Amino acid sequence: MKRYTAILLGLFILVAISSLSAQDWIRTGTGLGVEKIRLAAPDFKPVTTDTGTQNLAMTFNVTFFNDLQNTGIFDMVSRSFYPLSVPGAPQEVHLSDWGSPPPNASMLAFGNLGVTGGFLNVQGWLYDTKNPQSPQVLGKQYREQANDENARVIAHRFADEIIFRLGGGVPGIAESKLYFVSARGGSKEIWQMDYDGANQKQLTHLGSIALSPHVSPDGTRVAFSGVTKDGWQILMYSLDLNRLVSFPHFGGDNYSPAWSSDGQNIALSSSRTGNTEIYAVSSTGGNLRRLTENKGPDVSPTWNPKTNAQIAWVSGRTGLPQIYTMASDGTNVVRVTDQGYAVSPSWSPNGQFLAFAWVRHYGPGAPGASDIYIMDIASKQWAQLTHDGGRNDFPSWSPDGRHIVFQSNRTGKTQIWTMLADGSEARQLTTSGENSQPNWSFK
Repeated sequence: MKRYTAILLGLFILVAISSLSAQDWIRTGTGLGVEKIRLAAPDFKPVTTDTGTQNLAMTFNVTFFNDLQNTGIFDMVSRSFYPLSVPGAPQEVHLSDWGSPPPNASMLAFGNLGVTGGFLNVQGWLYDTKNPQSPQVLGKQYREQANDENARVIAHRFADEIIFRLGGGVPGIAESKLYFVSARGGSKEIWQMDYDGANQKQLTHLGSIALSPHVSPDGTRVAFSGVTKDGWQILMYSLDLNRLVSFPHFGGDNYSPAWSSDGQNIALSSSRTGNTEIYAVSSTGGNLRRLTENKGPDVSPTWNPKTNAQIAWVSGRTGLPQIYTMASDGTNVVRVTDQGYAVSPSWSPNGQFLAFAWVRHYGPGAPGASDIYIMDIASKQWAQLTHDGGRNDFPSWSPDGRHIVFQSNRTGKTQIWTMLADGSEARQLTTSGENSQPNWSFK
């Protein structure tokens, strides 16, 4: 019995070590592996008595703190540790109060705001509490029309400035957008929201079915597949004009458009010759070229955004769907997954990882659910990110490579969630109706 127990304990330790090492290579590759910076961000001080100042201050402060907390690179100091005196300007800062226990902050973000003449004015600073001789790292001023939306915009901008300075020169994502499918209005349409789930609004009004939104790298257009009089076609929505714009219709049914990161090409799946294959076209819809030719459907292409020299996609050529990669001209085909049911690949911004949905043990009576996995393409090393049951699908990477958005029905209805790229800090973004197929903007 003692020997049996020792063997079990040894196996448990090996599994634990393996799990930890898997998380380590994910964190290192996604920029989450460095020691977190301890950051204090007290509420910005209101400096005018305008009736709108207090409400806008609340919007700004909540948004700003959440933006910093959501990054995954800061250890945010609890408000219960703050000194009694909170600064609103440099002359009010006492570095020793913030840099010593209990707050023990390495960095301090603070400032003031007020409404004057219908404009919201914000001043913000970032101080290094451990450098009393030259503490200022950043100082910014903002002025916008006084409304809730602009209070959020200013908070996003200042948060992104701090994230860029302290996060290794990687731009923040607070001003990025998410595009997704929602049926809350009765039919499946394309919607847009801020990265944190705020400002959800409907874009398309087809009245039929719209799926697979994918925003262009410059953020001006959303390509998607929709039902038209010609069947399933690739459609284009202009975010500048707030309406559909022309894009060529191809023969057969056409699905799952995906932009290359240079904005020059779109990959898609099409049944124009009978079998569903992967094609690429220019961003205007010209120069259609076929990339795959095999029995079984080929769908869901995604470009390697680092080089645009590779495409990952899903193929049923060997039976159950598996993920493959190929060169952007269709050569050098490599099978990535080796078993189960694997779909919805999404390439990380640095070109190192694929995120995808995988039922590793698929079939009648087989254990396991559809979960989000991440794989290092060079080594084929993988790790499971979600463990909450139900169906988790359609992962999409944030532009900083530190977050993944996905759909999950873990709470009963299909909703949009985000998490850090190591699988931690999962947060639900949508609650109304059914929401699916999220796509994160390039910037």
